[in-house]
Amino acid sequence: MTPAGVIHKVFPAALVWFLQLQPCAPENVTATTPYDYDYNTSTDYDDYPQQCGKASNNHFRLWFMPLFFSAICLLGLAGNLLVIVTVFYFQRLKTMTDVYLLNLAVADLLLALTLPLRAASCLARWALGLFLCKAMYTVYKLSFYSGMFLLSLISVDRYFAVAKAVSSHRRRTEAALFSKVSAAAVWVAALVFSVPEMVYTNTDNGDCAPFPRGNKSLLVRVQSGQIALGFGLPLLVMTFCYTCIVQTLCQARSFERNKAIKVILAVVAVFLLSQVPYNAVLFLNTVLAATGDVVDCDVDNRLMYATDLTQCLAFLRCCLNPFVYAFIGVKFRHDFMKLLKDFGCLSHATFYRYAWGRRRSSAATDTESTTNTFSP
Repeated sequence: MTPAGVIHKVFPAALVWFLQLQPCAPENVTATTPYDYDYNTSTDYDDYPQQCGKASNNHFRLWFMPLFFSAICLLGLAGNLLVIVTVFYFQRLKTMTDVYLLNLAVADLLLALTLPLRAASCLARWALGLFLCKAMYTVYKLSFYSGMFLLSLISVDRYFAVAKAVSSHRRRTEAALFSKVSAAAVWVAALVFSVPEMVYTNTDNGDCAPFPRGNKSLLVRVQSGQIALGFGLPLLVMTFCYTCIVQTLCQARSFERNKAIKVILAVVAVFLLSQVPYNAVLFLNTVLAATGDVVDCDVDNRLMYATDLTQCLAFLRCCLNPFVYAFIGVKFRHDFMKLLKDFGCLSHATFYRYAWGRRRSSAATDTESTTNTFSP
């Protein structure tokens, strides 16, 4: 057997062995592959003539998923609406960062709006019709790709603002136009990548499923593209940009550089913690579907739990992004405080005490420009 053939056989088996925490199921239990069902829907497994029970998985989805989706939806709506209102209230669309933050907030807002539909699909059979079924998966994929691409553009923008500060300062006029063109291109690309969900999503036996259950080749192609373009590419871009930014900040003789580095670490940590676990499980699912390997019932159920939990973790980005990318920034946080003051939610004394504290800190260190350069 050729080395490639050995890798093709051994690698998927090693992944399955690593996941398997208990002995194999008895021989009288019929094994199923993870792709006899769809992980993104609440499937009632009682309709399937198989001995591998899914009652525990269904019960988990019945109580945990709706509660989690509801909480994330409320937080995501609140945070992203505040970002959008602040941007338009102060007319902050003059820089690349402002444009990208606004579009990122819209993408996360769209994701948050799909979560009530997902919660409804976990509680009972799908009864909302084909249109909402297609809309749920299409809007989710649209917000997913647009959000990941915008995070990449934000890292590139910060790279030029910090590591290439002189050249970027000379091209501020061109940068404003480029930000709007690139943001529009992101939405067009995300819409194109959402076409499979738009075309193939259907209602099957009371469930809302994004792909036909028997078409594994289509599933493998779509999920492979999602891992490569929606996770791998942004990861490479962000790793390069933020590594260069940290190197530049470490060479600066500034007290505020430590604060800017902490902002970068927070940005990277949120991305990795929310996206790496889900994409790792998605990669395992894709390998199993591509190779046709069969896993025992216990591993099958554990893989379902892993998929549900890591997907919930990935959804957290829609409520964390506003705080990491917007409210942690010095200028944006100041605008938000002023917005609260203008709407009567914050007293004048509190606001001016906060503003005066900022001016004193800036005068004392004369280095706040470092953080301003990195932070939105």
